[in-house]
Amino acid sequence: MRKLYARLAVLAMILMLVLSACGGAEPAATEEAAATEAAAGTEAASEEGGFQIPEIEDGKFNVAMVLIGPHDDGGWSQAHYEGLLYVEENVENVHVAYIENVPEGADSEQVFRSLARKGFNLIFGTSFGFGDPMAAVAEEFPDVMFIHLTGINSNESNFGNLMGAMEDMKYLAGMLAGARAKADGNPKLGYMATFPIPEEIRLGNAIALGMRKTCPECTMDVRWINTWHDPIIEKEAAASLFDAGAQVVFTGADTPAVADVAQEKGKWGVTYDWYGSCKVDACLTAPYWVWGPVYAEIAEQVIAGTYKPGWQYFDADTGALGLFGFMEGQEMQPGVADLDPAVIEEVNAILAQMLAGEFDRFDVFTGPINDNQGNVVLPEGQSLQQVDLDAFPEFGLPCSIDVCMKWWAEGITAELPE
Repeated sequence: MRKLYARLAVLAMILMLVLSACGGAEPAATEEAAATEAAAGTEAASEEGGFQIPEIEDGKFNVAMVLIGPHDDGGWSQAHYEGLLYVEENVENVHVAYIENVPEGADSEQVFRSLARKGFNLIFGTSFGFGDPMAAVAEEFPDVMFIHLTGINSNESNFGNLMGAMEDMKYLAGMLAGARAKADGNPKLGYMATFPIPEEIRLGNAIALGMRKTCPECTMDVRWINTWHDPIIEKEAAASLFDAGAQVVFTGADTPAVADVAQEKGKWGVTYDWYGSCKVDACLTAPYWVWGPVYAEIAEQVIAGTYKPGWQYFDADTGALGLFGFMEGQEMQPGVADLDPAVIEEVNAILAQMLAGEFDRFDVFTGPINDNQGNVVLPEGQSLQQVDLDAFPEFGLPCSIDVCMKWWAEGITAELPE
């Protein structure tokens, strides 16, 4: 897997020069206050490879975060950044710092190494392509804990993997989008995907399964943009999907661009990652992350010496996943509020089951499921297992029932890239 992704990452960097991205209460800190808090300790930062490496604070447990995009991107990186602030506010004697806009590859490896040399105790890397660089640096610094987001590798010693079942919320958002497209008389959706990795295919399939639940006649087109964070490319891809006929477009990337374009086109967008991304009327909803409590729990366990790194994959019952407009204290967006009440009731019922731990990612991927070539992927009652969610066949992992995440679900009109 790592060799395959490395080739993909190198190609993307050549094309774009710089690759930049991938309890449950919402963060209350203002942007100005948040920036001050997380930047604390960076005044004496040293420069390494063009990046300002922050200093640690003696006598404290020092936590660093490496972001693929800007900390205020309105999506993925901002959600992680606010999670870091939560750690600072809720874990005693902790100092936090971050470095933003770090590209995947050799540059990120030097950043991780420099942070470890500085003396940071816990380092989070928040993009798939940070995996190999983090794994290499972790071997050099066995006393530092490294947590990698969205990958699949761990040394079970000081390098762990962390991810959550966002397919839960994408499935519900697919139900809403399907109902919206059906009500509008245009049963076409679009999905703006980033890289052809299992995560992006898994989330696209979850959208399609939800879509077909409320709109069996609906179809979904796909555009690959080969970047995690590029507002211009994201807007262009969203416009392309809308112009090709899509009534609702989802994004797998970092900014709220898809909803902004939807507003211009008089259609609908579904943003991602951060609860604040769904800020225009044309945004139906946003599946989003609440990283703070998860990060705080990891930090406390590392401090106590009880954390065991491995493959941590959480579901909605942790409170770390949300669906904007449907969580406590939130109001539904205009494009959702006037949908068939039966659809809203069903989404609320399934969401309640998810939050109670009674419906999880394996329920999302339980048969009968067909692929878009007419093949039976899962017969009725059969479910995917964890390894099936994260792997392609060529990665050499023992997929449980030969259905590694390398297929498009029924209703998706695209083909998988080679």
